[in-house]
Amino acid sequence: MSGLPHTVDTTLFPEVEPGFMRCALILMTFFAASIAPAAAQESPAARAEYFAAVARFFALPLTEVAILGEWEIAAQEIPVVLFLARRSGVSPEALVALRDAGQSWATLATRYRVGPAALHVPVSDDAPAGALAGAYDMYRNTPVGRWSSIRLTDEDVVGLVNVRLISQSLDLPAERVLGFTGSVGSYVELYAQLKR
Repeated sequence: MSGLPHTVDTTLFPEVEPGFMRCALILMTFFAASIAPAAAQESPAARAEYFAAVARFFALPLTEVAILGEWEIAAQEIPVVLFLARRSGVSPEALVALRDAGQSWATLATRYRVGPAALHVPVSDDAPAGALAGAYDMYRNTPVGRWSSIRLTDEDVVGLVNVRLISQSLDLPAERVLGFTGSVGSYVELYAQLKR
């Protein structure tokens, strides 16, 4: 509490007690810290290892992935950019610009014909799907010939691309990776956890 002022200016709210203002300030600070994005919790070492895996997976120089990491995009979304770019022929820069303009990953995947079948990571029918349970329920309950009718969310697209990346990069069964998807804040941290 040493960072908080000992007196609170109540000229804007004269009817509010200074002690209440101090308490409200503490609660707001705690709340803001508790909803910080997952990227803020990713260690620099985990991020560096993850970027190296992304570079190997897409057969790109690490410098290219590092440049993407400097853009206004979450680290765990960089593989999505590269996956969609590779499958669609659209440049990563154009995809990031469209994303910045408010397009969702699910919309961009549909627009550039990278459908649910291309995103699907095969696993056994009884494998727990963790955070991707909803997506795998749709896959399992829809005949393969109708997978184009599946409507994935942004979280599904990011998750499916990352499960493929992590599974293949660490030579782990996709079922094992899926089982951990609900237990960590980001796929960057999941990669680091499973690499240990």
